[in-house]
Amino acid sequence: MTQENQNIGKPSIHLLASESDMVADMALRIEHDRPVVAAMLLGELERADLHDLNSLPAHAVRIGSTIEYLDETTRCVRTVTLVLPRDANITEGRISILTPMGAALYGLLAGSSINWPTLDGEERCLSILSVSPPISAE
Repeated sequence: MTQENQNIGKPSIHLLASESDMVADMALRIEHDRPVVAAMLLGELERADLHDLNSLPAHAVRIGSTIEYLDETTRCVRTVTLVLPRDANITEGRISILTPMGAALYGLLAGSSINWPTLDGEERCLSILSVSPPISAE
């Protein structure tokens, strides 16, 4: 299957160019220990539309964004903030970009849906209900 065929049906990804190199470096550093997450992130980076802060869609998920999403399998709505690994705390709703869910959410727009693998190997569909920009960007 070609890379183009693998992307059919996937939502568009919009990232800050200034974040993409940092995220790529993090993904390469975890490639040995967490190959699935690293591959997800690198694949998303490869197909992403890169933007500067002025051209990034307002409701694109980036590091520091707060995301309200619906898990289509459980029908549960949850709110999380996408963070760097050092700031992650699942009990406080801060998920690392270096987790399967964090990698799946990164770059999506409000209104998008994506299938993502859980840590147990199941696949879930997430629908993004809303995205709030990082507090520092407001």
